[in-house]
Order: sequence, then structure tokens, then C-alpha cells
Amino acid sequence: MPFLGQDWRSPGQSWVKTEEEVSFCQEEEEEEEEECFSKENLLLSLGYDMAAKKRKKDLMNNNTKVPYFHREKWIYVHKGSTKERHGYCTLGEAFNRLDFCSAIKDTRRFNYVVRLLELIAKSQLPALSGVAQKNYMNILERVVQKVLDDQQDVRPIKELLQMLYISLCGLVQDMGKSVLVGNINIWVHRMENIMQWQQQLDSIQINRPKSTGMTLTDLPASLQLNIMQRLWDGRDLVSLGQVCPELGALTEDRLLWKRLCQYHFTDRQIRKRLMVSDKGHLEWKKMYFKLSRCYPHREQYSDTLHLCTHCHILFWRDTNHPCTANNPESCTMSLSPQDFINLFNF
Repeated sequence: MPFLGQDWRSPGQSWVKTEEEVSFCQEEEEEEEEECFSKENLLLSLGYDMAAKKRKKDLMNNNTKVPYFHREKWIYVHKGSTKERHGYCTLGEAFNRLDFCSAIKDTRRFNYVVRLLELIAKSQLPALSGVAQKNYMNILERVVQKVLDDQQDVRPIKELLQMLYISLCGLVQDMGKSVLVGNINIWVHRMENIMQWQQQLDSIQINRPKSTGMTLTDLPASLQLNIMQRLWDGRDLVSLGQVCPELGALTEDRLLWKRLCQYHFTDRQIRKRLMVSDKGHLEWKKMYFKLSRCYPHREQYSDTLHLCTHCHILFWRDTNHPCTANNPESCTMSLSPQDFINLFNF
């Protein structure tokens, strides 16, 4: 028995069953209506497809400012294939999955993320995927913009940009050897952006806050020294001493520099770099900068990434992860930026 439907031989026409026989009928009005309806549906579907493709292209385009992110703010770190999981987790995948864009807005995590960006720029940039490399540059741009807006942490970001530019100069020369993902013109454009960011940071003008209340110099000298002991970088002490002669005299306190040396370096390292003045006193300030050139500083962060040793999940402290341990707190360990990099050295 013939069916009622569109004729496969000529679109727009249909088989129609009559009383006498099954014949092929074409009605002009119905045909025009169906044709208009099909055209409208076709245009709508094409519009939806073009919009979806445009959103996907904008997301993956190198000029986009929207970072690539996932819904979960944790990642399962596995180094081998099992029956349940195939493959392994890479540094680029972890960098994309963890929420670094929100982390740079948090004062407790800002220095942690900056140190991590510095380690990646130093030696791990070729280990990132193309999406992760683009995400890295987008996060770096947000870091620079935050520093320009807040007028804080200018020196570490300038050092980060300088290190990244030097690393890219060497990597761009090796283009074609699977070092960097993408066209060389893209990376030349990114290097130009880095130079522009450096110029913006060099020309930044720190505005003196308008305060009518008590200032640091109004406090007793003992309280001022107590506040200075909270600074863990000797270069910050030197910058503070350049504000006024009173603060400059306090920053020369020998006990202040001695505590800095003992905080960052071991006794064995200090004994190897002893410096004695003409009066027989140890030159703790000179020793600090000499030790800084020879040994790395001790790192301290308010908040870090954590690794659950029970379920092997990497996460931020305030984000929940699906842990099945009876006591999740006992299975959690804090990771320094270098520990994070070492997780993927396999």
C-alpha cells in the first residue's frame, strides 16, 4: 500500500491517495507554503549552527579574553592506565581544570599563583598543551591588570614578565621542533604584549593614600620594628627604609636582618657565608643578600593547592571534592608550587 509522504524524487511534492487510484498530485498552494516553511526552518537551523560555531571559535580563538575552564574545580591525578582510567593526567590538563582565574583575585593565593606561573615560564611552558598555553597567557594578562589596578606587587610581576620574555626568546628560535604550539606570528604577538605590559608597569605611578589618621611613623619604634619583622623579603625592607630617614634608621637594625637570615637559610648555609665588620660584628644585612644569591628563599603561602592521598585528587582548600575516606583531613597534604610541578614529572 502506498504511503503518504514526501516524494523522494522531487522535493515539495507528495503522494496523495484518491478514490480511484493512487496518483501523484502537486498542489501549488500547499507546495508554496511547505517551501516557505522549509526555507524558514533551514535559515533558523543555519543561524543556530553559525551562532554555535562562532561561540566555539571565539572560545578557542587566541584573541579571546575568556579563559578555558571546567565546571569542577578539582582534578584526579593519575600517572598510569588502569581498568577504570586510561592515559594519565598532564600539567596542561591540571592547569586548565583548576580555577586559577579566581585564585588571583584572592589575596591569600595571589603569591602562590604568581610563583607557579614563574616556574612554568622558567622550564615547563613547552609541556603545556595549546589550550593551556593560551590559558596561561590569559591568566597572566589578568594578573598584570590586577597589579595595575591595585598598585601592589609590582616588582614580582616585573620579574615574572622578564623571565617569561627571556624564555620565549629561546623557545621561538626552536619553532618547528614541537616546542611551542601554534604559529610563530602568534607568539611574536604575545611577546609584544609582554613588552607592552612591562612598559605599563615601569610607568606606573603609586598614588599616596589620603589618610588623616595615624601613620606608621606615628607609632612607637618598638611597634614599627614589630611590623617590619612581618616582612619576609629584604628588598621590601630596603624600599621601606627609603620612605623617610626615621624608617631608614630602623631598617638597619641588625636583629631585624639576623631574623631574616635565620628564617630563610639554614645554620650550615649561614656559616659558609659569614661576614664580619671591622668592629667584630656580623654583617647580617650583607650576609642576607649574599645568601640570597646563593640559595633559594624559604617559601610561605597563606593558601595552597592540596592533594588528597586517599583519592589522588588535587584541589583548592575551600572546594569540595568527592573523597571517600573516613577522615578526609588526615589524607590531605599541602603542595608548594614546586611540588605541584613535580607531580607531573614522569
